[in-house]
Amino acid sequence: MTETTREAPGGVGVLDSVVMDVPDVTRATAFWTALTGASPAGGSDDVVVVRTPDGWNLAFQPAPGLVTPEWPGQERPQQLHLDLRVPDVAEATARAVGLGARVLRENEAWTTLADPAGHPFDLCRAEDADAVTIMGVTVDCPDPHELVTFWAALLGEPVTYDADGMGMVGNDGATPVLFQQVEGYRAPRWPDPAFPQQLHLDLTVASLDAAEAAALGLGAVRLPGDAATFRTFADPAGHPFCLCLYSGAADQSDGADPPGS
Repeated sequence: MTETTREAPGGVGVLDSVVMDVPDVTRATAFWTALTGASPAGGSDDVVVVRTPDGWNLAFQPAPGLVTPEWPGQERPQQLHLDLRVPDVAEATARAVGLGARVLRENEAWTTLADPAGHPFDLCRAEDADAVTIMGVTVDCPDPHELVTFWAALLGEPVTYDADGMGMVGNDGATPVLFQQVEGYRAPRWPDPAFPQQLHLDLTVASLDAAEAAALGLGAVRLPGDAATFRTFADPAGHPFCLCLYSGAADQSDGADPPGS
């Protein structure tokens, strides 16, 4: 396989958080904080946010009655999952199980587990790692090429891989988003709780109106559910994401220039 890099000029927003729907926010926060060494990073209303030492924001929002994934099938799909690098898979697996995870499948180089909310995640061997770090968030889809093109333009990040049913936007060691082709892919139907999003991505923007116009122009679809500080969309594979006004900014819908322009 050959890594390919294509630059994406500009961008609509900046990846801020990976948001997990969970039935128990306190339990999910405690698990991921302990597993990754994260620290509290605020939040709002019922949402809790933690920040990992390697720069990822993980957010947890209440979803009572969540229809949990049944990996690896598509009857109740995972939709998105986190991939973590660890120096020793067996040791990290034992620790995760001790924190409340359960093993779904063991492989030579990685183990797939489910967190206490039922969300799958992978612990992947990285011999050069000296701690648990997040390698990336992986998105299930029918066509990775379509999504890497969309998300590269949305984030203004380079396409660093696009071949063999896989894709990657952003650089390794930063906060990349990965894409994997899934046979029989079943899209979420947000906000229908019978077809949950499971996880979604939040992006920060300077102007909701300008960001919405740009996202729609790239192929996003506006979804119901928004507030003064965010708007909800779906990508071309149906995965919801939010464009959020960054903290301290005033919405630029009146036509004023965004800060720093």
